[in-house]
Amino acid sequence: MQLFTFLSLVGGALAAASTTVTFRLPATHQLPNPFGLPPSTHATLTAAGLRLSAPLTTSNTFVFHNVSTGSYLVDIHCPTHAFPPLRLDVSPSSTSGTSSGTPTEGLKVQAWETYRGNDWDNKGEVLPVLEGGVIEVTKVLGQKNYFSERSTFSVFSILKNPMILLGLVSMAIFLGMPYLVNNMDPEMRAEWEERQKSNPMNSLMGGGASGQPGAANPMANFDMAAFLAGSSSKKDNNGNGNGDSRPEDNGGNGGNGGKGGKESRKKR
Repeated sequence: MQLFTFLSLVGGALAAASTTVTFRLPATHQLPNPFGLPPSTHATLTAAGLRLSAPLTTSNTFVFHNVSTGSYLVDIHCPTHAFPPLRLDVSPSSTSGTSSGTPTEGLKVQAWETYRGNDWDNKGEVLPVLEGGVIEVTKVLGQKNYFSERSTFSVFSILKNPMILLGLVSMAIFLGMPYLVNNMDPEMRAEWEERQKSNPMNSLMGGGASGQPGAANPMANFDMAAFLAGSSSKKDNNGNGNGDSRPEDNGGNGGNGGKGGKESRKKR
């Protein structure tokens, strides 16, 4: 009799030191139909030397029985969707507890979002705990993509390139301009030709000014290096030097010729 009483007391103490925690997946914008999750979806409750697992029920919940006091890491494993990790704390209930915890069978249950790779005390957003230790997981990170779509070839994707569009427009102008000129009014065509002749770019690119076929191109002997250095070209300097020396040499030779003629006349 005494042994039976002792065992009942021990069982009651153990029952009072554990509780049941339920995680529920409601319908959200990221997960509009939780009933479509694969049946292999399950949640794990991990602590030092302890690992509990709960499958997904028909009511979209994960039920963990006999959860004792401690701090746990909650992971929801799903082949199609990714869920954030959670932190679950189960502690003895007290009157000084915070409003985020709900006493359940003598224990207080609290839950937060947590971050992998950070300090365990770095808690995220607080998750509300409903009556009976029910915690709703409303945040879904997104769907998992295991395959990438094969890229397809499309002519429209090439035409969307700005460089291709610019080349097509330039080609259309280049090919269509002769037809436009041939279909112009004779008076308008003559006026257009006169404007083309008076264009200063034609004199630079065509080899001479308008109306002067034999005129030299002023850009033919342009020395870019000398222009950037701030000095005139060597060719121009040599030409100016030779031009200045020739008259003096000719004059000197002419003077010498005159003196020689006078001396020969005197001798005669």
